[in-house]
Amino acid sequence: FKLTWNKNKMSEIIKIYEDKPSEAAIKKVVEVLRNGGLVIYPTDTVYGLGCDITNSRALEKIAKIKGIKLEKANFSFVCSDLSNLSDYVKQIDTSTFKILKRALPGPYTFILPGNNDLPKEFRKKKTVGIRVPDNNIAREIVKLLGNPIVSTSIHDEDEVIEYSTDPELIFEKWNNKVDLVIDGGYGDNVASTIIDLTGYEPEVIREGKGSLDVL
Repeated sequence: FKLTWNKNKMSEIIKIYEDKPSEAAIKKVVEVLRNGGLVIYPTDTVYGLGCDITNSRALEKIAKIKGIKLEKANFSFVCSDLSNLSDYVKQIDTSTFKILKRALPGPYTFILPGNNDLPKEFRKKKTVGIRVPDNNIAREIVKLLGNPIVSTSIHDEDEVIEYSTDPELIFEKWNNKVDLVIDGGYGDNVASTIIDLTGYEPEVIREGKGSLDVL
């Protein structure tokens, strides 16, 4: 894998190939996350800004960048599969689980009822947004990390393009705010579809890249 240092800001950009992510590169990313670093990484939709869910300082840093109070933030929990669901989500019924199985991995964020084991920063929230992206880089990072990444999409100030898709440009723009940018190729510029599964019927909060056929 290729690592490029930015000597002024000490940010790095690292090239990882989605079809065969390098183990050494994934380890490097996980090391940064475990040390409380912020990472910009590719998903199956737009590039995301993420940190280790267990690191309070890193969570505060992301909230500050987004200009919001941490306890009010609607961050997604990015998981490698559905096996960690019960760590953060109350028991769900069969029909809800079937929707998740049909849709994930995929370009969806599902809002589910949070349980009492949520990190203390999120306990006031009754719900949690769960994401399992169809992207090998993102899932391999989370798998090796051993717990979810707390994540938010990176928006662009450009009025025409809502999301940045070119990793080099993302690096230029973010290199003094984050520790590592992963170049996983061009990203998409359509965000995930957000579906609330906490009510009686599934409710579409935002229609994005994911088709509604999964409901």
